[in-house]
Amino acid sequence: MGKYNYIEVPTEGEMIVLTNGILSIPDNPIIPFIEGDGIGPDLWSASVRVWDAAVDKSYKGKKKIAWMEVFAGQKAFDKTGEWLPQETVDAIGEFYIAIKGPLTTPVGGGIRSLNVSLRQLLDLYACVRPVRWLKGVPSPVKHPEKMDIVIFRENTEDVYAGIEWQSGSEEAERIIEFIKNDLNKEIREKSGIGIKPISPFGSKRLVRKAINYAIDRGRKSITLMHKGNIMKYTEGAFKDWGYELALEEFRDQIITEAELWDETRAEDGVTPVTKPGAFSNLRGGKPAGDPGNRIIVKDRIADSMFQQILTRTDEYDVVCTLNLNGDYISDAAAAQVGGLGLAPGANIGDYVALFEATHGTAPKYAGQDKVNPGSLILSGVMMLEYLGWQDAADMVVRAMEETILQKTVTYDLERQMEGATKVSTSKFADAIIANI
Repeated sequence: MGKYNYIEVPTEGEMIVLTNGILSIPDNPIIPFIEGDGIGPDLWSASVRVWDAAVDKSYKGKKKIAWMEVFAGQKAFDKTGEWLPQETVDAIGEFYIAIKGPLTTPVGGGIRSLNVSLRQLLDLYACVRPVRWLKGVPSPVKHPEKMDIVIFRENTEDVYAGIEWQSGSEEAERIIEFIKNDLNKEIREKSGIGIKPISPFGSKRLVRKAINYAIDRGRKSITLMHKGNIMKYTEGAFKDWGYELALEEFRDQIITEAELWDETRAEDGVTPVTKPGAFSNLRGGKPAGDPGNRIIVKDRIADSMFQQILTRTDEYDVVCTLNLNGDYISDAAAAQVGGLGLAPGANIGDYVALFEATHGTAPKYAGQDKVNPGSLILSGVMMLEYLGWQDAADMVVRAMEETILQKTVTYDLERQMEGATKVSTSKFADAIIANI
């Protein structure tokens, strides 16, 4: 264990260890947490009580999390003079599983984003966003219960690794000149220039993680979402590399949508003519064949996917996509089931996992005990699942649903529900715990 200047390691807990590629979870794991900025302290104090109550009730005191505070954001700066101390990054990597509230990126702090920095420094390449409806939550759609998807968004490439040069800058002019003279392509004068890198390595490890997740969770399909009909060598390559990985490493567990169509056509006496990816431009065509226990791997054009997530919601299960597409689609999906206040998330690498609320710090509500803690609570549910503590995770979800059905909710939901009782952040947690 590393030495820390500001972090106190609990004496009653045990470290999670990695043995032969598998995380070994003790009954009293030490879990680092970052309280967060703005509304972070209010959310944290409510959420941690819910998780602890569910764990205690589920396992009758035989399991317990030993919480270890680590520092980032304003609290870290006040304590250490740094916005993101190296020992915080080291501790999360050493203890493998951590959870955080929302963080403010300091203006002029020399850090593009604290959230992005944590992802990059810890190589947390998969942003995982499950989106499902909780009974009783107001929704703008008629059938929010059809939404049950998990989005795997690539965290280290695309626009997150984007390189830009300002309009009129010497660098932009040099690049425009090079492209014009050496590559014979025209770019308008004074254009700003941006480059987004997409690699086989980054694409394949994301798809690998998504397929393993689908296998472990009994999910039915993987959809590669891309804009490859236009950006053929970045977005289109992501799709191609995704199919390659699926066919090379998971041949017995998957079937491509094109192959499923071929099976259907063969049964109808038609000669199969397709190949993986041949149905990229389908607008939601659904093959009639039976995949059996195999996971269907398919792909969809990004703009088509946006309307299909609304009109054909239940045809999608695990969605695997690049950074910018994943940003849009996860928020669009969350809007159908209650918004970002109820949207959990995690950033996961090969083994290290950092769970987080997906919304911002809402500084105008800081210290008011007002805001919905649902996003952080449900991110904790993801953390419990990652620990393998499914009973506790399920208990939190059931209790939260029951609380919402009782119409005991925070202001954001109360204003959308007839006959609801508005409660504070802490009282909402109290109601959930009572239902546990």
